[in-house]
Formats: sequence, structure tokens, C-alpha cells
Amino acid sequence: MGRDARLPVVLVAGLHADARREVVDRLLRAVPGSVALHHDLSGAAAGTVRRLVRDAAGELGSADAPLVNDCACCALREDLVPELDRLASGGRHRLAVVELWDSVEPRAMAEVIAAHGGEEFVLTNVVTAVDPALVLPYLADGDDLAEAGLAAAPTDRRTVGDTWARQLEYAPVLALVDGADADDEDRALLAQLHPTARQVAAGSGALAALAFAGFDVEAAAAAQHPACALLPQDADAAGVATLVWRRYRPFHPERLHAALEDLCCAAARSRGRFWLADRPDALLAWDAAGGALCVESTGPWLASLPDAAWELVPPVRRAAVALDWHPEHGDRCQHLVFTSPGLDREGLVRLLDSCLLTDAEYAAGRESWKRLPAAFDALL
Repeated sequence: MGRDARLPVVLVAGLHADARREVVDRLLRAVPGSVALHHDLSGAAAGTVRRLVRDAAGELGSADAPLVNDCACCALREDLVPELDRLASGGRHRLAVVELWDSVEPRAMAEVIAAHGGEEFVLTNVVTAVDPALVLPYLADGDDLAEAGLAAAPTDRRTVGDTWARQLEYAPVLALVDGADADDEDRALLAQLHPTARQVAAGSGALAALAFAGFDVEAAAAAQHPACALLPQDADAAGVATLVWRRYRPFHPERLHAALEDLCCAAARSRGRFWLADRPDALLAWDAAGGALCVESTGPWLASLPDAAWELVPPVRRAAVALDWHPEHGDRCQHLVFTSPGLDREGLVRLLDSCLLTDAEYAAGRESWKRLPAAFDALL
């Protein structure tokens, strides 16, 4: 087979702007013929998005991209594909490094590139740049992006903590710019938050090779989906712990709702899937960082679907269900993971267990469960 003539594209994301720029600079120097493309969204409030193109020697060009729907990320999406087409058409570049702006999450951009690459360019990896000393401060930051001057649109309601968590956990490669302030606790936290990631030093030769490694957007999306996410395992190192809490009995909606604040503040990061007794068919996703919690319904549990509907379910989800099927509840389960320095494992387990149905409530059966107070209506 001949060499793929398409332009390889690697995404570099991350809220740690200095670390991100260093990673991009390292790639430009390590890969001759590479070029970096960056959309600066800091002026979006004034109606401008600045596109910058540079190589290892310096700036090659810049221009303003039009704001779309009053949304900086929309402008980025609209401008990114034509610009990659232009860079690919000349055949002069060996690698395009797309440096995402601070709060832009890599998943959306990875899926745009994968969907539009065609014969011109191909996404070859996603990298998040990390300063290990800043992982916990950013993860614990519950401020809205707008308060930090990082919102990509007037309607952007994300927080610093949850945005950083998604940037960190989506990328298969974490490029570390390890300053003098990082310690063993910082490194342990990073390893437990994303244990399957390949960690490489920004200055290592491995980074350039990984830029061409290949990337599967469908597999990456499946790894983030609450139904089959590859969640971290139990761990304890350097003062950082990860608790995996699994149960099959449903939550009492009112008791869980009353405990939400304590549960959100119990760990720097928590995520997973869960079910409520009054909503036995709804697969609910739990996503918390910086003391802020997002709870949403992500569709039905497979156990609630007729057999014929299973053919419409992605194979990766059917495989995940087959590994963990309960004889009574099917794939319904509580699977929550909490990661933090100084985690109070025993206290957290007691609190979570206290939110489950009691023996008497459980024995009353599903029709009785559905009459329990619908405490999560406002959140969902």
C-alpha cells in the first residue's frame, strides 16, 4: 500500500495555555515541515476571532474569521475545515498542529475534523497539554468560564473545573510540561484521573511519534459515554485516592438529592452512572468537578428495552452490558467513581449507602418506588 497522501492533523488542547503553547512549539521543532493553526477567541466579545498560522520559524499569516451565531466556537468550526483544506492542498506540510483555544473542548473539534477530512486531511491524534502542578487548582475551580473570561459564547454555562476535566479525560495522550512546583501528589492525581492515557514529557521524542499514531473518534466517544465509559479503578498513592462505588439497589430520590452538596464536595472529581427508584428506566449520568454537579438522563437502560431494539444499540455498549448483567436489574446499577487528595473513603461509602432504598422500601416493589418524591425533576 502507498503512503497516505492526506495531511496528518493533531489537536493540542488544554486550559494550561503556557503548557499548551510549549507543546505546540516542541512539535513544530520536532517535525520538519509542520505548521500550527490557532484560532484566538479572546476577542470574540468584540466580534472577532483571530486566526494565526505559524511554523517553527515564526508567523506565516493571520486573518479575522467572522463570528457565527454570536458564538466563537461556531466560528472556529466554520473556519477550521476550509483552512485545513488550504494547508493540505499545497502539499508543503508534513503535519498540521491545531492548537485549540483555552476553553475549547477537543471532542467537538476532533469530530468535525474526522467528519470533513475526506481526501485532504486526517486526524491522527488528540493531545492535552498539562502542567501537573495546575491539575488540582483547575479541577477544583467552580467558577463559570464567563467569570474567568474564557466563555466561548454568551450562553456558555460551563465551569472551569468541568471543562478542564473533559479536556483531560478525552485525550489519549497527555503531554506534560513538568515545572518545579509539581510533586508526587500532583502526578498521582493525574494518573488516577486518566489511567489509560499515555503520559509523555513535552520535550521527549515520543511526542512527535504519537502525533501520527492515529485516532478513532467513535471509540473515543464510546469511552466517554456514561453507559460504557472506561472509568478509573480503585487506587491509593501519594495521598490521592480513587473510590469505585458499585451497588445494584436504586437510590431513594429524596435522600440522594439531600446529600448532593456533600457528595459533590467530597472529591475533586466524580463521575459515573446511576439510577433512581422513581425513574427505573432512565440511565442517569453523574459528572462533577469543582463542587459543581451535572446530572442528566442519557436514555434508557438496555434492560428496559424490547429485545428487537437491541439491534439498534452500538456493539460496544452491548459488550459492556454482557460483562456486568444483574439477574434481576439487568444493566441498571450504581457505578460512581470519586478521585481526590485526602479522600474520606469510609465516610463517602456510608453517605452513598445511606441514600439507597432501605430493605423495607426495596421490598415494596417498583410500583411503590414510582410513587416516591420526584426530587430530581428540577435537575433533569
